[in-house]
Amino acid sequence: MRSDHTYNVLWFVAGLSLGVGAGMVLAPKSGAATRRYLGEHAGSARDYIGRGRELYDKGRELADEAAQLYEDGRHLVEDTAL
Repeated sequence: MRSDHTYNVLWFVAGLSLGVGAGMVLAPKSGAATRRYLGEHAGSARDYIGRGRELYDKGRELADEAAQLYEDGRHLVEDTAL
């Protein structure tokens, strides 16, 4: 049940983001200024995306390492308990 709620929230946020982005780009009075601003800052957004991927990969490696340490400890406890 919780995962259904999570997916609903994620879809809502994704739709909201797309709607806001489309509204900013297509707004009649400030559309050109917004497009110019977004074009100027697109490079920094790519930097943030790249950094986010690096942090995600590092976190995944740490999680895998923690899982391996847990399994090693569990096997150690099982072997000494017998």
